[in-house]
Amino acid sequence: MNAKELIARRIAQEIAPGTLVNLGIGLPSLVARYVPAERGVFFQAENGVIGLGGLPPEGLENPSLTDAGAGFVALVPGAASIDSAMSFALIRGGHVDATVLGGLQVDEAGQLANWMVPGKMVPGMGGAMDLATGAARVIVGMQHSVRGESKIVRRCTLPLTTLRRVDLVVTELAVIEPTDAGLVLRERAPGVSVEAVLAETEARLIVPAEVPEMVLA
Repeated sequence: MNAKELIARRIAQEIAPGTLVNLGIGLPSLVARYVPAERGVFFQAENGVIGLGGLPPEGLENPSLTDAGAGFVALVPGAASIDSAMSFALIRGGHVDATVLGGLQVDEAGQLANWMVPGKMVPGMGGAMDLATGAARVIVGMQHSVRGESKIVRRCTLPLTTLRRVDLVVTELAVIEPTDAGLVLRERAPGVSVEAVLAETEARLIVPAEVPEMVLA
């Protein structure tokens, strides 16, 4: 499997039954594919949908049914359309159980930068700041490095999305948990050694005596 599928499959294991979950655009949106329907999870899009399903059948796309990234979606039984104000009230009020967001950088303090690169055109931060601050649990799914530069850094050099510490980071190499003591290496990808993870990571990692391989369903 490719890196994005590996990340999405691993994050899907973190989605608890019966929860309300927001998935960011891009890689995070893939997570829904690997969450069994019988788990009873409702996926939310901040533009005003609760109960996102998968992609609609070809030819049945409805321009009025899209996710926050303007991609066509289907709805599951019991889904609801709400206005944007209500959608953000759920997020800001702490009613979203978890959000999965992409990332540009995560640092040793567990802080996330994911909404802009200075000097490049930015259409807006969307719901990133609200989600990273208001969701009960924040999971970051991103590739470990880009063009040879680690995205797990000592200190974020890009503008922060929130001052809050994220709860978990999943890459194609590792599962990393930000804690009061620092970034803890919890799991490594199948076939990837601890040494390989450390070599690809700018930030300092706390390495327990045993670091198991990810188990991918």
